Amino acid sequence: MNRIIKTPLFGTILFLGLSINCFSQESVAFLLWTQIPGSIKNDSYKEEPRLDSQGNRTGILKVIKPTLMPFLVPNTSDKNAAVVICPGGGYGVLAIDKEGINIAKWFNSIGISAFVLKYRLPSDDIMTDKTVGPLQDAQEAIRTLRRNASKWNLDSNKIGIMGFSAGGHLASTASTHYLDKVYDSKDDVSARPDFSLLIYPVISMEDGITHNGSKENLLGKNASADLIAKYSNEKRVNENTPPAFLIHATDDQAVPVENSINYYLALKKNKVASEMHLYQNGGHGFGLGVQGTNTDWPAACKSWLIANKIISNLKKE
Repeated sequence: MNRIIKTPLFGTILFLGLSINCFSQESVAFLLWTQIPGSIKNDSYKEEPRLDSQGNRTGILKVIKPTLMPFLVPNTSDKNAAVVICPGGGYGVLAIDKEGINIAKWFNSIGISAFVLKYRLPSDDIMTDKTVGPLQDAQEAIRTLRRNASKWNLDSNKIGIMGFSAGGHLASTASTHYLDKVYDSKDDVSARPDFSLLIYPVISMEDGITHNGSKENLLGKNASADLIAKYSNEKRVNENTPPAFLIHATDDQAVPVENSINYYLALKKNKVASEMHLYQNGGHGFGLGVQGTNTDWPAACKSWLIANKIISNLKKE
């Protein structure tokens, strides 16, 4: 059972019964906001787990109060890079275990502190403007890491964002809309990620390439051409867009591979450091991949992080 206490720094903290392993310090998830921007009070709207036929949790539905779940590597003499992880789920559910907690533990194994973002899923029932709700949470998550860099031994110039599927759309939105003022920040701390890791991401909202469920959940059924263009993030790339690492399978039937390809080409056109790995097979939603197969991508990701001096303090293998 979760326990709730009050602290001066973060307000309400949720104790989630997380174990501490040899790589990480992962004990609490804390509320992202003291006052959620653009929220609508709705007592009938309640967060709930999505369960499979055996009763195992496969995701979280109807997120009302966004949180960050920290997985900190032990303090060292060097400040650590950090990444905010955005699980996928079509903007309708969060696959927080497969595309969140499991990923964070892998990051810890290579010396990166990770923070799993349980972001609000867009809903007119709890938001005055559902198109910006997830972005508000992503921007505040990046700012929270920078504000607390000293406390958590983080390098404030190595704060990245990662996203899977629709979480990849959120991560790419955070990477291309970081100057958008979608809420009144309490300070001028930058919301720009220093790098992005996009795994089978939704990038575009354009018909024929987008994931229709993600598009409808975020923008609604009758989105205007201007709104579609605004959140087709391949169109928002410029020379200041953060470097990116992309993974996609060409046989992905849920999110067409052109999402990653078009984002990569936009990065290349703007001379932004980027790397993309396309796999012949793999489908969609493979998480960390399958050991020994062509979707075993974490080694390539680690190499990219080293090559871009994000974890340059680690010995190359």
